[in-house]
Amino acid sequence: MLLFALVFIAILIRAEEPTCERWGHAHPPLFMKKGDVIIGGIFSFHYTLENKLLFDSKFTFRLEDFQIAATMMFTIDEINNRRDILPNISLGYRIYDSCGSTRTAVRSALELMSNAEGNFSESCLRSSVHAIVGHSASSPTIAIARTFTDFCFTQISYSASCECLSNRQDFPTFFRTIPSDYYQSRALAQLVKQFGWTWVGTIRTDTDYGNNGMATFLYVAQQEGICIEYSELIHYANPREKFLKVVEVIKMSTSKVIVAFTFDFDLNVLIKELLQQNVTGLQWIGSEAWISSRAIATKENFRVLGGAIGFAVRNSAIPGLKEYILNIHPSFSPGWNEFWQDVFNNDYTNLSVLRINYNMYKAVYALAHSVDNLYKCQEGLGPFFNKSCADKLRIQPWQVLHYLKMVNFSTLNGEDIYFDKNGDPVARYELVNWQINKEDKKYSDLPFWVHNVYSVECMKCPLDYRSNKEKDACVLKDIEFLSYAEIISLVLEAFSFFGASTTTAVMVVFYKHKETPIVKANNSELSFLLLFALTLCFLCSLAFIGEPTQWSCMLRHTAFGISFVLCISCVLGKTIVVLMAFRATLPGNNIMKWFGPTQQRLTVCTFTAIQVLICTLWLSISPPSPIRNMKYFTEKIILECDIGSGIAFYSVLGYIGFLSVLCFVLAFLARKLPDNFNEAKFITFSMLTFCAVWVTFIPAYISSPGKYTVAVEIFAILASSFGLLSCIFVPKCYIILFRPENNSKKHLMGKMLIQIFSFSPMVLNFKLQLSIY
Repeated sequence: MLLFALVFIAILIRAEEPTCERWGHAHPPLFMKKGDVIIGGIFSFHYTLENKLLFDSKFTFRLEDFQIAATMMFTIDEINNRRDILPNISLGYRIYDSCGSTRTAVRSALELMSNAEGNFSESCLRSSVHAIVGHSASSPTIAIARTFTDFCFTQISYSASCECLSNRQDFPTFFRTIPSDYYQSRALAQLVKQFGWTWVGTIRTDTDYGNNGMATFLYVAQQEGICIEYSELIHYANPREKFLKVVEVIKMSTSKVIVAFTFDFDLNVLIKELLQQNVTGLQWIGSEAWISSRAIATKENFRVLGGAIGFAVRNSAIPGLKEYILNIHPSFSPGWNEFWQDVFNNDYTNLSVLRINYNMYKAVYALAHSVDNLYKCQEGLGPFFNKSCADKLRIQPWQVLHYLKMVNFSTLNGEDIYFDKNGDPVARYELVNWQINKEDKKYSDLPFWVHNVYSVECMKCPLDYRSNKEKDACVLKDIEFLSYAEIISLVLEAFSFFGASTTTAVMVVFYKHKETPIVKANNSELSFLLLFALTLCFLCSLAFIGEPTQWSCMLRHTAFGISFVLCISCVLGKTIVVLMAFRATLPGNNIMKWFGPTQQRLTVCTFTAIQVLICTLWLSISPPSPIRNMKYFTEKIILECDIGSGIAFYSVLGYIGFLSVLCFVLAFLARKLPDNFNEAKFITFSMLTFCAVWVTFIPAYISSPGKYTVAVEIFAILASSFGLLSCIFVPKCYIILFRPENNSKKHLMGKMLIQIFSFSPMVLNFKLQLSIY
């Protein structure tokens, strides 16, 4: 019974063990070698023009990747033959072909991560390989690296240089032996600046490599004063029409220097179109992905690319590699059959340039030294839990990853190899220049570039000028301001004169009926002063129209500030009179003698004098002045008034706002007075309208560009002025002109008021003077 229970528990434990099974059938590697430690490799031996893995796709053979794969095999064999590193331990490999497809590259990576049975077991940690070398391109490398992130699986690339792969948070298990494009992009910008080529075009491959690399170049180029005429995208899988469009852009451009951040096979398609249309005489600046590629360095392409200059990764000889390649035979591995039958030629054995091959050489040695350090670990001095070492018979990928972070060794060529905190090597580049020497080679140490390159410099136009459509001359920028002749100005001028005329008409009506009760009410002097101030408000808006000058800039802001304070001061005086009069309801209360006509005049003068003082200090310390604003638009100049002292400007506005709010609050407190004495209600509504206009004005003022900023400001002035005029004086004019029977003491007093204040004739008589009707 106990035995049965133990067996049952064991079955349950095994059933709960997490296993991941492969979808579909397993695909055998293209090349394979057994060993104690297996290194996986993913290469693009083929790629399709359609970039789709279809049976009818046209595959193109990539010679360089076969050569690099051979370098990997050679390096592993060389390490196996050495006794100073990994003695009695053999390295093997499993190499897959991604066929230029990111999807296939990820599938190949999953094949390498699976165990011999094709399943992921024991949390997917026991795989058939211990690390992976590849991919050459950045986009497939990124996809593979994201797949490996959750499995702590080591990946080291010999050619993927995208700056984005240095992000340790996104790619914690990725390493590479090629420098990050962070350095190359900046170096290319400095190279262009060094030769004085400040007017250039750019072309990039539409991949992570091209987009990220070119983005960094453009950022640095802008800081260095380099102008970019165009920036075009290419990709070998694009239809021919897109390449022809790029060719047309190049032909129509005035810049003759092109910075190309592309792969060789992408650029090769474009070069063929340029050759067909005989587009030559261009100075090419190349990234390392094509500047040192033999696949593109042909005599025919030299017609277009002759004189090209750019940076390439370090070149170094690899002793014994050529002999190894010459001894390769189809019987070596079935994967060599296609290579042997279709593409074997002298170019394959040309090992004078081993830039990417040398990176592969260093990548394999970095992994070998990591594993060697793992095997040399002494129990009790290890880096893992309780100072333990890895199980030598069951090495796991995450343990190789740990040692790879700390690897530090020297190659047979004397180069020190180690990785920084981002998994990147030390950035080293060589300058490559395309020219034909006596041996008919395409590279040289002596500088040579295209002669008779015109339009290589970007002549910056003066601040008052811009480039024309052809970008070959500077023309004077258009100057913009709110002139008197514009339609919007004419409309605003019409409203301004209409408001001033209407205010004057109201003043005439009030003067002709100055002896009537409705005009006498609430101090007719304040009413006439308020009408005068409103006339100034309407007219001050005209100062904002026209070309800004020193005097107009000083006048428009100060006249606006003083006029509106005079308006609000008069309204505030009327509000205080209404409020205090109706609070003095007890017999014998003489509070109103302290706020008679003299005190009212003094209050208005005091409030206005404070604003005059602020404006005087403003004009004395830092007055408004005309400026030529070139920040908003590059094609035109905005003439506007600079406010000068920001503190003074906001003090003027803040003081107007303070008086407006104070007036609104006091009028609001008096809003429930008897109906026939409701001027406080109209003042409340007028102040509410005034504040609403200026609160709405702020976002509209900020978001309106150029001359429309001034138009919005004029609109706010006119709207708030019309609001005050309409709310306070229109009801009175209506009574005077159309309801003269209501302009009497009997109607103004009202029954309720007579009953309330019949005991106090003095107060009643004073309150009669405060009526608005």
